[in-house]
Amino acid sequence: MTNTAPWKQNALADLRECLDLMTADGAVPGGVIAHGTFDTEPGYLASGVVAPECGDARPGPDTVYDVASLTKVLATWPLVGTALVDGFTLDTPIRELLTGIPAEAPGGRVTVRQVLAHTSGLRADTRLDQYRGRTEPLAELICAEPLIADPGAGHRYINRGFILLGLALAQHRSRRLDELAAELWQRFGMTSTTYGPVPRSAQVAPTEQRLTGGPRLWGMPHDDNAALLGGVAGHAGVFTTPADLATFATHLLTSHAAGGPLGRWLARSMQPQAEIEASLDRGLAWILADEGKVAYHHGFTGTSLYLAPATGRYLAICTNAVYHHQDNRTRLAPLRTLALKAITDEP
Repeated sequence: MTNTAPWKQNALADLRECLDLMTADGAVPGGVIAHGTFDTEPGYLASGVVAPECGDARPGPDTVYDVASLTKVLATWPLVGTALVDGFTLDTPIRELLTGIPAEAPGGRVTVRQVLAHTSGLRADTRLDQYRGRTEPLAELICAEPLIADPGAGHRYINRGFILLGLALAQHRSRRLDELAAELWQRFGMTSTTYGPVPRSAQVAPTEQRLTGGPRLWGMPHDDNAALLGGVAGHAGVFTTPADLATFATHLLTSHAAGGPLGRWLARSMQPQAEIEASLDRGLAWILADEGKVAYHHGFTGTSLYLAPATGRYLAICTNAVYHHQDNRTRLAPLRTLALKAITDEP
């Protein structure tokens, strides 16, 4: 079993101060940081308000956030891990998991491993809107596009591959992706996690205002391509709470410590597949830091999830940073840098 390392109070104080400062200067309306180890109850740091539309409602463990690309590790990645026991292999070409993909289709030869490692060579721009009015199945249209690099040649973050994986999982299991994911989350005890849309309320964090004077996106997926797919996609579209992210992290880390199936999948996924930059590698879906001892992932809307199996610690950040700004990556950088430092620090 892993010997868990409790969070240092000064590290948590630094995170709280950074979140408070970001709220005070308008980088985010507010936010919540969940933290803990797999054998302790989660703790929460909260700041600001859910959003001006929600009145005085304060964000907390049960506030619902659009987590954007965290969908990749909350839905698609664990579903691939559970599918590996019944013929869904990492080195299977996509065309063998989807019917109707011609043998000569460039994207059809990309493997599950290459999609998860973002080395697929598929087009970097997602742009599903270009297929409006086309009658061919979406997977066939994506696979027919020319590749921008040889599969496996190098790292480039690609949403299209995860869209294909979502379609492949649904076909492989003969069930909709949202049904497969809901069953998984229910098994984990994640009672507030769902694909959108979700009803508007003061408990749901709004995101972007697309048109001046128009209503904000509120309970609808911020990601345009997920919205075009009805809110259900392999790359984006999931809504969850800080409490459910803590539950998910606890489940993964507990399974890792006990050598359970999902824990073994996490360990396998924390083997480097491609270099992103100096000291950062891509595993299977996850970004790897601290010489492969930490796995994390971000969501464009202003969310992050960090796991450190060696110490049993986790950290989740939930904000609706796109509420004010599209340059949210820059504005979130100090908090994300501090979070990575906190989880990699020696106990």
